[in-house]
Amino acid sequence: MIRILVADDEHLIRDAIAGLLELEADFTVVGRAATGDEASTLAARVRPDVALLDLQLPGPTGIEVARSLVTSLPECRSIIVTSHGRPGYLKSALAAGARGFLPKTVPAQTLVTVIRDVHAGGRYVDPVLAAEAISAGDSPLTPREADILALARDGAPVEEIARRVVLSRGTVRNHLASAISKLHAANRHEAAHIAAGHGWI
Repeated sequence: MIRILVADDEHLIRDAIAGLLELEADFTVVGRAATGDEASTLAARVRPDVALLDLQLPGPTGIEVARSLVTSLPECRSIIVTSHGRPGYLKSALAAGARGFLPKTVPAQTLVTVIRDVHAGGRYVDPVLAAEAISAGDSPLTPREADILALARDGAPVEEIARRVVLSRGTVRNHLASAISKLHAANRHEAAHIAAGHGWI
């Protein structure tokens, strides 16, 4: 039996994925989490074989949770699922120790197959995302900087960004300043434009 933790901040998606996985005879969902902190706490308690992590969890991101599980629960293999399949995120996820990376648009049977393959020791990267990552080059941004810059690109004020990523306004401003500096941009809007053009956000 493959024991699975499902972490997604959208209740409907989380429950739908868990319900889908429970239909498989060799799967059991042992935990459901809505935030990165919940995912880490639950993983320590229920010790899943596979952690299915949304990329943009509130608090620690899915990538950050995956990185922490490599040391705190090395027998657990992490898979990142996302509706934001950008090359920079893919590279960051693999560098953090995730064993799979796939968009939420994949068919249900693909997800099921990937979970079994990753549990057996394999890896899976969506082939379209892999091709884009190769052509995009390396991103200088951290995953958190990329998240915040993506929100800034949509015109969200600092207060709203801070609320959505569960950070203080000062911390958000620091991340934005760092991203602007790394991309040699005049402001956050130009930084977002540069990053988007390279496929980093």
